[in-house]
Amino acid sequence: MTSRIREIFDQVRARGERALIPYLTAGYPQPASTVELLRALERGGADIIELGVPFSDPIADGPTIQASCAQSLRQGTTLAAVLNMVREFRRESRTPIVLFGAYNPFLHYGLDRLTRDAAAAGADGLLIPDLPVEEGDEAAGFVHGAGLDLIFLVAPTTPLERKRLICSRSTGFVYYISLKGVTGARESLAFELEQPLAELRSVTDLPIAVGFGIATPAQAAEVGRLADGVIVGSALVKLVGQHADSPDLIPTVEQYIRTMKEPLRR
Repeated sequence: MTSRIREIFDQVRARGERALIPYLTAGYPQPASTVELLRALERGGADIIELGVPFSDPIADGPTIQASCAQSLRQGTTLAAVLNMVREFRRESRTPIVLFGAYNPFLHYGLDRLTRDAAAAGADGLLIPDLPVEEGDEAAGFVHGAGLDLIFLVAPTTPLERKRLICSRSTGFVYYISLKGVTGARESLAFELEQPLAELRSVTDLPIAVGFGIATPAQAAEVGRLADGVIVGSALVKLVGQHADSPDLIPTVEQYIRTMKEPLRR
């Protein structure tokens, strides 16, 4: 059965577009605003949404997302609360949600229970950045058994044979990290994607989404020339933080997503 994530990529491709995949930290700037922010992302043109599960020990997060996770945790955000946010959002939306988080809280919650509860809430996939593909069989069994996608990351330094292995274990899409280092918006960045994405396409038919460092419409357009999806995280989280106490938070976020999606429609 084709997942909702793959259906979206097929629909976007049929329209001659590229998918926009924003990342939002659940519970930031406060738990009560998350569902409203998710709806703003959808109205702005998000095709798929990564919802970050806050964790105290960052995996690949730069300072912006680290700070958002810390604030969310201080305000009492739990994994159960994140699933409730997904459930509330899903009542009015079909936009796919990928739960993005470290293995520790997922394992603590219980993989069997987590995947069943996530599917029941309306989530579509899991992305666990600190789960090596070689150690992913147990998680994959539960994730796929619940009808969810399990998305793995490919780094610029990943050798071809390991890319082949990662792609063979991935479902939904493959997340290609555009640069070495942690997440974070860069004002000026030359993306070197042609050769690595061509190599990746030689070992998989899955859609390829590119993330890390993408902050502006021009950068989204550059990445979208070669990728099937464009992921924006730190720049969005930073914007949310800057407008956290403003009555314009929701329309500001919606407009930013609209400007990021526009070049991907062409």
